[in-house]
Amino acid sequence: MALPAHISPQGTGSSPSRQPVYALVGNPNCGKSTLFNALTGLKQKVGNYPGVTVEKKMGTSYSQHGQPMTIIDLPGAYSLAARSPDEAVTRDVLLGRRSDTPQPDRILCIVDANNLERNLYLVHQILDLGRPVILVLNMMDVATQAGLDIRAARLEHELGIPVIPSEAITGKGVVALRLAMSRPDLPLSRHAWDVPSAIAPAVAELQASLTDHDGKRPLIARAEALLLLTDHDSVRVAGSAPLHPRTTAILRHWQKRWEGEGTDWAASLVNSRYDAIARLCQETVLQKHGHGGPNTSDRIDAVVTHPFWGWIVLGSIMTLLFLSIFTFAEYPMNWIDDHAAALADWVKTSMAPGDLRNLITDGAIAGVGGVIIFLPQILVLFFFVGLLESTGYMARAAFIMDRLMSRVGLNGKSFIPMLSSYACAIPGIMATRTIEDHKDRLVTILVAPLMSCSARLPVYLLMIAALVPGDRVPLPTKVGIMILMYFLGTAGAFAFAWLFKRTLLKGKPPLMIMELPPYRAPAIKDVARHMVERAWYFVKRAGTIILGISIILWFLAAYPKAPEGASSTEQLAQSYAGQAGHLLEPAIKPLGFDWQIGIGLISSFAAREVFVSTMGVVFNAEDDGNDTTPLRHALLEAHWPDGRPLFTPLVCFTLMVFYVFAMQCVSTVVVVRRETNSWRWPLFQIGYMTGTAWLLSFLVYQVGTALGF
Repeated sequence: MALPAHISPQGTGSSPSRQPVYALVGNPNCGKSTLFNALTGLKQKVGNYPGVTVEKKMGTSYSQHGQPMTIIDLPGAYSLAARSPDEAVTRDVLLGRRSDTPQPDRILCIVDANNLERNLYLVHQILDLGRPVILVLNMMDVATQAGLDIRAARLEHELGIPVIPSEAITGKGVVALRLAMSRPDLPLSRHAWDVPSAIAPAVAELQASLTDHDGKRPLIARAEALLLLTDHDSVRVAGSAPLHPRTTAILRHWQKRWEGEGTDWAASLVNSRYDAIARLCQETVLQKHGHGGPNTSDRIDAVVTHPFWGWIVLGSIMTLLFLSIFTFAEYPMNWIDDHAAALADWVKTSMAPGDLRNLITDGAIAGVGGVIIFLPQILVLFFFVGLLESTGYMARAAFIMDRLMSRVGLNGKSFIPMLSSYACAIPGIMATRTIEDHKDRLVTILVAPLMSCSARLPVYLLMIAALVPGDRVPLPTKVGIMILMYFLGTAGAFAFAWLFKRTLLKGKPPLMIMELPPYRAPAIKDVARHMVERAWYFVKRAGTIILGISIILWFLAAYPKAPEGASSTEQLAQSYAGQAGHLLEPAIKPLGFDWQIGIGLISSFAAREVFVSTMGVVFNAEDDGNDTTPLRHALLEAHWPDGRPLFTPLVCFTLMVFYVFAMQCVSTVVVVRRETNSWRWPLFQIGYMTGTAWLLSFLVYQVGTALGF
């Protein structure tokens, strides 16, 4: 016998005595983050859900009466039947399973109007929860261009909830949405659908158990019972409450019974939902005559996803990115460099000689200034990454990479975290939570740090400047060497992925099913916001971690004091930093590195870019004049004890190769530990990456020396 959903058409929102809590949910690429930014502005808090590296975003919006409303931006999900940790978090917050997050009173469901039928599957599940829902039809302009006539009023009548047409990227519909959110008497949905008769008794039994043993409200219990009867609801994350043993026993009993009868219970439930959604769409979505053929996105995709032209487009975009890094950032970099030097000179002329003056000039200013100078180039990098994400091209890059990724045992979905790791490995590793297969996810985590992140950029740029003779490095040389470094990292990531998938983590590459979002004009505000957030994070690191390390390094390089009359080189050699460098020198001398470079290698484990500030502290210690020597010149003047130049072109190139492959980032190690819930994998990652970096650097230096470079 069929079991119809029954939800009273009357309902209210949260109690007027407390601040309402809204959950913002939707499929990936539906414009959810853009709408969240439009509603909350700068009143946002971003962190992680305890126990799992899934981003937690909360913000505050205001009703038409000025009352605050909390909005929780939940991770994108296609279904509440979780396939990955981020979908599990969305499900558990909505079901009230997480003690660290308030259960929302009301839900904002945002859907892509151009793909309404597919997006409504998640909405259909959410309506089962029996809480007030507002449906936002986003990207209405794209739907109109595709020839779709969505009858929002009819859809509102059929569902019994407010339906707001919207174009979040332009702000259209935001005022109407805010008015709907301000209503104290939001109605509950009156949607209904039939559960297959073979499944209905199990739903009823599970609902009763969840109500009696877990204390769930009847409608929540029914919705959770339906989710438990799907194949992929086994994904549970830290922080979510476990099921009662009685509920688990009922679930296993019915599953065993259906397996014996040959009943595909999960498919039956999914098909029943889609049948109800299809009937709804027939009533509310019309296709205009003269449309239905290839649209603008399809015509662009014919080029950018082409087996040949797609690679040309991707290569051109990457080349343009590196050209922009060097050209657009040149003037602000020179400005920062000049002012840092002027500040150091002013301090030297304003203060009496002594340790305090040296601490400020050679420690703080030389250390922080040597890293801050690269801020403009990092801004350019993050601007381009944000632009590619905002326009929808990132998904195309993953699509054209799928064939190559399958050769190493992964699929195109793994390329998105790897591509994100070009900016920073930490969000790249966090992005692996969208990968369903555990082994594929783990392999992607292990190789993601090999993609050259923005923290390596200062090291590359400094070494390129020291590598090429003359005062100015030709632009083609800069771009060529930079592309080579990024290519080496990417090739290394693919090689190790291939190796791990055939040894430690054997498995077949899963088929990739990926949605290609429509091309959109870039949301410049969101791109700028993302760029500023990342830049501020970089500046905070420079003002805290790097400043602290620079001061510590200055102390280690200045103490214990050498006998009076000793040169600055002798002082550095017998200091604590020099002793550590000398201890490491036997291991790195075969790579062409001396003890001074060893100091940089040790310190840069805190953060790769610290290598630059370390070199500033180490080599500025030899500057006895009143002028701050540019770091590039100081490196070129450095010599071995026998008079040989230290930073030869071969050594500079070898050092870049070392940083391509070495795991020189403690923050990444911590995130890998949290993501894998074990020290086994981060320690393995440190071992294999550092070993590879040493071996390849050894080969480069020794072969280069033998060839006379």
